[in-house]
Amino acid sequence: MSYLAAFVLAIISYSLINNVVLSRFYGICSFIGVGNKIKSAASMGIAVSFVIIMASLICYPIYHFILVPAGVAFLDTITFILVIASLVQVVGLFIKKFSPSLYRALGIYLPLITTNCAVLGVVSENTMSNLDFGMSMANAIGTSIGFLGVIIVYACIRERLESSNVPNAFKGVPIALITAAIMAMAFLGLSGMVG
Repeated sequence: MSYLAAFVLAIISYSLINNVVLSRFYGICSFIGVGNKIKSAASMGIAVSFVIIMASLICYPIYHFILVPAGVAFLDTITFILVIASLVQVVGLFIKKFSPSLYRALGIYLPLITTNCAVLGVVSENTMSNLDFGMSMANAIGTSIGFLGVIIVYACIRERLESSNVPNAFKGVPIALITAAIMAMAFLGLSGMVG
């Protein structure tokens, strides 16, 4: 199998089969918290995707060309969090300047991207799995596509549920969690698709 084919298969695998939210449960707080309106969900998905890809792009050379040669690879988590926090600040300032209403809609979830385990999980997985640069980027791109796609689909379903006749006992958080569970089961059905 060529490297390009492996790269594409890795993206498909990370976005559908090993979906960061539905199979590893990373980033579930922003998924549930912001996934009730399509515009907010799409914006959060784009912001998280940008941070995941940029963090992977920046952290790979820092880890392999600075931390490991210096013998301080144990500082990887602290370094990754600093990079991620810086990227989130840039994204936050950009959104605040160009869309103040969206900035208010995202609320506390925007700065929480810094501690979003989906972002840190991808960057850490790249180093722990000893992935080369190409596969690290495939992981980042696939995870980003998966996160963005799932949060938008989830928001679409939740918007439809708001106008549906849901029993009172299931309104709000219960139906949101049931929806997420059904989506996770549906994505589990994709396992084995890429071998």
